[in-house]
Amino acid sequence: MDPFVHLHSHTEYSLFDGISRIGELVSHVKEMGQTALAITDHGVMYGAIYLYKECIKQGIKPIIGCEIYVTRGSRFDKSGNGKEKLAHLILLAENNEGYQNLIKICSKAWTEGYYHRPRADHELLEKYHEGLIVTSACVGGEVPQAILNGDMDEARKVIEFYINTFGKDNYFLEIQNHGLPEEAAVRPVLASLAKEYGLGLVATNDFHYTKKEDARSQEIKLCISTGKTLDDPYHFHFANDEFYCKSGDEMRAILGNFPGAIENTRVIADRCNVELTFGEHKLPSFDVPEGETAASYLRKLCEKALPERYAIVTDKERSRMDYELGVIDKMGFSDYFLIVMDFIHYAKSHGIPIGPGRGSAAGSIVSYLLHITEVDPLRFDLLFERFLNPARVSMPDIDTDLCYRRRGEVIEYLARKYGSDQVAQIITFGTLAARAVIRDVGRVTNMPLREVDRIAKMVPVGPGVTLKKTMEGSREFRDLYDSDTTVHCLIDHCLDLEGISRNSGTHAAGVVICSKPVEEYVPIQLTQDGFIQTQYEKDQVEQLGLLKMDLLGLRNLTVIHDALEMIRENRGIDLDINKIPSEDEETCKMLCDGDTIGVFQSESSGFTSLLMQLHPERFEDLIPMVALYRPGPLGSGMAEDFIKRKHGKIPVEYPHPSLEPILKETYGVILYQE
Repeated sequence: MDPFVHLHSHTEYSLFDGISRIGELVSHVKEMGQTALAITDHGVMYGAIYLYKECIKQGIKPIIGCEIYVTRGSRFDKSGNGKEKLAHLILLAENNEGYQNLIKICSKAWTEGYYHRPRADHELLEKYHEGLIVTSACVGGEVPQAILNGDMDEARKVIEFYINTFGKDNYFLEIQNHGLPEEAAVRPVLASLAKEYGLGLVATNDFHYTKKEDARSQEIKLCISTGKTLDDPYHFHFANDEFYCKSGDEMRAILGNFPGAIENTRVIADRCNVELTFGEHKLPSFDVPEGETAASYLRKLCEKALPERYAIVTDKERSRMDYELGVIDKMGFSDYFLIVMDFIHYAKSHGIPIGPGRGSAAGSIVSYLLHITEVDPLRFDLLFERFLNPARVSMPDIDTDLCYRRRGEVIEYLARKYGSDQVAQIITFGTLAARAVIRDVGRVTNMPLREVDRIAKMVPVGPGVTLKKTMEGSREFRDLYDSDTTVHCLIDHCLDLEGISRNSGTHAAGVVICSKPVEEYVPIQLTQDGFIQTQYEKDQVEQLGLLKMDLLGLRNLTVIHDALEMIRENRGIDLDINKIPSEDEETCKMLCDGDTIGVFQSESSGFTSLLMQLHPERFEDLIPMVALYRPGPLGSGMAEDFIKRKHGKIPVEYPHPSLEPILKETYGVILYQE
């Protein structure tokens, strides 16, 4: 077991200059015999959950941290010209309280202190100091900067602030050796100050890529980030190729002459014990009338709606409703249904076009009774268990389509109802995809545009396409890679960078609603329009038990709404789109003729071709159509087999006679669950 632990590390989530992929990084650390690893990306916690889970998976101890930017004044002061020289500081969560305080500091640096960069100040550090271990960071830290400026009084003043704030045992002076003259100048002074104040030294390597040979790819990534080319004499780059994840032996060779500096990495790692809980739901409460619980109120609403939805209520409808309500109550999701019902009711009552329902939620009669969906699950024999299964404890997922122009109004309503600090949009990351990375690297390396374009177009278009798969599947691409050294070098760098996160954005649909401020659960930042956004992606948000709603802005709904308005204005007809017949001869003929431009989900040439072959004769024929147009059915010949059976060109056969009642409507083809 190597006693050295990396406590200052940057992954691909240091979007500007990091390219360390978390999975590969953790594997590399494990191969070197190290048993723990910290994540300290620049000003963000984007990758914290990824690293935590990957470390646990590979038997490595995760340490959650952040390299924050510290302003010398107040974080609220934004009167400068944006050229303020911010200092770096490493914060590591020692325990769960420290993790929560790290979230607070990181969040408030964005929401209160953001000015060109997220900024924390001393007041913020004093307020949320508990449970954190602090190191003085690289030569960009407050203490090293004071030393380099020849201001030892300032260096001592800073040290004393951190000792008084965090305690002597929780503050370490960080030493590094990447071969930089500034580092050589401050190391002996830091060692002297550590002795003077009785502080520990800690050895770190400020790595931004995993292996030494990745240095050139990281330089290319920097050029992509800054819009420069490698031959530009002023392009931003690191001083050398020493900013990689080094072995313990390498670290001892460059910093082993400072007593305790290597050993303290293990001391700190042993003290850091954050334990995160996944899958424990943290749902907000819906405000129900006095004397009611969420479950009783939900039942009351469903009981009232049952005769409104069904002209004749039989045991079939009532027993299905009772069963679903029992499962929903048992699993603790009554509030969830009420929350969804409420914002959908708001949208409909304010004339905001909303879809009839999407996905497995249409299998719930409770959703239908509450007007969350407009599809009768009993009519189409839809399964509730696909949506919510008591044997599979997972959050229900109700996706809601909204007019894309007015989606923001619904989000604003949620913010007003639950609190603007308790509702957030969800971050997403743009990555360097297969074709795009070829074009980016080609531009940075000044390869002729025509040649880059030719190589990029060899990569297929579609989901799941990677350069590795293209190499395996395209003889032309592989031969060019093997025969042309320039192309070989280009593709090697592209393979290093493909899939790396390059920028952050906002998820098209995801919205989080919390029972307390969002920053009590996850780190946050602000979008360009000032709305709260989580720093964790949707999967991590859900795994941490937060309520995620998918509110998807859909242009088709807007087009339909505009068409209805035109009909009302020009024809004087008030048409209700939810009451038009689902069976219409002219509509069937239109689809069979392939006239699908503007028809939702049916506009692609592949879908149109399959639709014309299927030749739908009734609404129910469209249901298997959507299921057939997927890679599995198309690739296996299932779609072709289904169509031939439907038109009587081949006999209908069943895998077993007992399956005939189930598979009769799909002509013996096992196409979907219901």
